Amino acid sequence: MYDNNYPNNYSNHYSNNSANSANPGNPGTEQSGLRQNHAAGQPGIDYRSYQSAGNYQYGGAYTGGYAQPEQKREKKAKRHGGYLKKALAAVSLGLFFGLFAGLGLFIVESASGMMDRSHAVESSDTGAAVQMKEKETPAADQSASVPAIKKSDTVTAVVTDVTDVVKNVMPSIVAVNNHYTETMSFYGQRMSSEADASGSGIIVGENDTELLIVTNYHVVADTDKLTVQFNEGSEAEAFIKGQDSKMDLAVIAVPLTELSSATLDSIQVATLGDSDALEVGEPAIAIGNSLGYGQSVTTGVISAVDRSINISASTGYGGDSVEGTFIQTDAAINPGNSGGALLNIKGEVIGINSNKIGGSAVEGMGYAIPISSASPIIAELMLKETKNKVAEEERGYLGISGISVTQEVSQSYGMPEGVYVAQVFDNTAASAAGLKQGDIITEFGGDRISSMEELQKELEFYAKGDVVNVKVMTMTVAGYEEITVQLTLGNKAGE
Repeated sequence: MYDNNYPNNYSNHYSNNSANSANPGNPGTEQSGLRQNHAAGQPGIDYRSYQSAGNYQYGGAYTGGYAQPEQKREKKAKRHGGYLKKALAAVSLGLFFGLFAGLGLFIVESASGMMDRSHAVESSDTGAAVQMKEKETPAADQSASVPAIKKSDTVTAVVTDVTDVVKNVMPSIVAVNNHYTETMSFYGQRMSSEADASGSGIIVGENDTELLIVTNYHVVADTDKLTVQFNEGSEAEAFIKGQDSKMDLAVIAVPLTELSSATLDSIQVATLGDSDALEVGEPAIAIGNSLGYGQSVTTGVISAVDRSINISASTGYGGDSVEGTFIQTDAAINPGNSGGALLNIKGEVIGINSNKIGGSAVEGMGYAIPISSASPIIAELMLKETKNKVAEEERGYLGISGISVTQEVSQSYGMPEGVYVAQVFDNTAASAAGLKQGDIITEFGGDRISSMEELQKELEFYAKGDVVNVKVMTMTVAGYEEITVQLTLGNKAGE
């Protein structure tokens, strides 16, 4: 039997019928039987059309159902077409998931390879270069048949290691504590209270009797008592040696007799660098007494050089609005850092930090006075005579009423900056020295004067009877001329 249930002897019938096809009248043949059936009125049976269509190949005895083999062929053709579509869909899905599976394995292998790399640290003048290299594969692993995924050869990151710089420079940095009297006006009543302010300083020199430290002017202004704390923890009292309010610089001195041998052995003089050679982007290190908690270190880069900033009168720069040129850095400079050092990667002082510049309104922007601009002024202040504040009842009296000639007034009216003498009182040091109304005091005792407030602060260091040289710009026919007068300070009673 064939799988279509037709009898196997169909071929015999077919051969017999073929042999008898020459005798169409033979009643015993299959052909005559077909005709008989047709004659009997069976519908849809046409032997000749069936024979010409070649449907005899399906075999078996003819039963009148010759249309079924054609329908089954069409079904099989459709079935074969469905199998092909399903096969193509399966292959496509396999390729799709295979692609993403391979990509996932690549990512996982890359991540694990990054974690397995060894780290090699190489030190240099500009910091430490951290190199991440692939770990060597053991011999057993090399013989494995696992395909290797190619990795990048070397990954390099730059990390600034400043430990050596800090160790070398820290003995040159001090903390400065200013104990002063704060005066306030409350409903017309003047009230005073004691207060403390913290800052920093840099040891810049030493003479026969003193250790010299540079700091900011605003750190030591209005001081009653200055205390310096060294890196190893000891403390000593310091005194004002020279001040320059315009540059916000001051030099203070500590008597060597007040320092122990252990302290002298532990401290050192800082090395000053060249701020004119700075480049934007190079490393910067700030060291100072941040918030008064003690010495701390912050790092960053030089963000800008020769940054011109307008400094208002409220910042303690002598009451004037002036422009200064400063170094900008993103190393954090907080209250207490003022007067501290801004260093390059070699440990050289390239700037003196000042928290007053910029103030609290900015973030990530600190400023420092360039050391190349400050050095000449520091050298001049170091040569001045050390001053001690005099008790109020013993202070000297000049005997004038003055008005500040600020930078704006000077530019508007063509007058020198200083203190304009509005009135000279009788029987005073000023009248005895020949000062007159209209004179402008520009220097007192070797210190520049740019406001009445500065002149009053200078007088705190002089007692009655002290002889002081005063530079005055006096009006003449040809204009203002500078003269120097010598006067002996008295007291308020005219004695």
